[in-house]
Amino acid sequence: MTDAPPAGNSPTTNDQYVRFVNVKKSYDQRNLVVKDFNLDIKKGEFVTLLGPSGSGKTTCLMMLAGFEDVTSGSILINGEPVTNIAPYHRNIGMVFQHYALFPHMTIAENLAYPLKVRKISASEIKRRVNESLALVELGSFAKRYPGQLSGGQKQRVALARSLIFEPSIVLMDEPLGALDKNLREQMQFEIKRLHEDLGFTAIYVTHDQTEALTMSDRVAVFNDGIVEQCAAPEILYEKPANSFVANFIGENNRIPGTVTRIENGIAQVQLADGTIATTGNTNCPPEGSPCTLTIRPENLFIASTISSNDALDNRSLENSIEASFTTRLYVGDSIRYFFKLSSGSELMVKTLNDHRAPVLQRGAMTRLTWSTAGGLALDRSE
Repeated sequence: MTDAPPAGNSPTTNDQYVRFVNVKKSYDQRNLVVKDFNLDIKKGEFVTLLGPSGSGKTTCLMMLAGFEDVTSGSILINGEPVTNIAPYHRNIGMVFQHYALFPHMTIAENLAYPLKVRKISASEIKRRVNESLALVELGSFAKRYPGQLSGGQKQRVALARSLIFEPSIVLMDEPLGALDKNLREQMQFEIKRLHEDLGFTAIYVTHDQTEALTMSDRVAVFNDGIVEQCAAPEILYEKPANSFVANFIGENNRIPGTVTRIENGIAQVQLADGTIATTGNTNCPPEGSPCTLTIRPENLFIASTISSNDALDNRSLENSIEASFTTRLYVGDSIRYFFKLSSGSELMVKTLNDHRAPVLQRGAMTRLTWSTAGGLALDRSE
């Protein structure tokens, strides 16, 4: 196991406040659950590790916290290797999914505990406890016990406890997983508010793509022990590096095809029914290779709903395909239309629920259109 950065590395900067360098993890010395993890995190940045269960994201978090050993590679904080430093000496706060509050202690006592362990004076403990309760808007709850709080209130206490000793880094492992939808959304804004107000470095683990896109400065997408792409949320959504990222981040239509030409920044794709489509990405497979044409549901349009008065210029919708309408779903603010191509591929169109939302008969043949910029030709891996 290496405890130093690679030879020739430049001194640490704020862009390299937390560093994972060639980190691998195996529990049985044969199979790697983390295969080769490299990531630099800026001081004060909010980075989310996103991926399906078993993809390695929580293991990376636990290695940084010191709760799991590193099989090989290095982890550095502010330029210092921490692989052999005990967890309680790393100045890292931790928030878990199931709160980890002491049920026999009051809320104030739960918050005071990490300060007592660090032998902070009683007067300072009292001051910090009061400030922390005010910070998470629980000032009147000091004498209550965890069993007397709602799930959202417990998570606020857990968050306050992770921040009370003023750590430089806060790690959060699925902290909102036990909450219902409304509470999750409320706590997302709460965590972002605290992050912006206090400026700590946050590393957050979730399998919830919406949570990751909403909260993060950057998102690292994990798959089977490797990072497929790490980028800002808008880059991941609009310019996924491959099919796995495109399929995992948001909803996507996928149509098998073959790349037939790449020229002047435009890729041409032939679909199974002979339709020729153009895309603006040139990081696609080489000419002659199979690919997946991906189109976000909001970038696909039912031709009959587009008028010349729309802000979207008809002439920018260079691609079209015939599809058979199957059904539609009412989702409140939007309506989802489902279609089937002659090749068997299924497509979804997402439109606003307004006066232009059409009523279609099941089986009706409909022309669907999209722009060159609205589709991507990606590898066909799943």
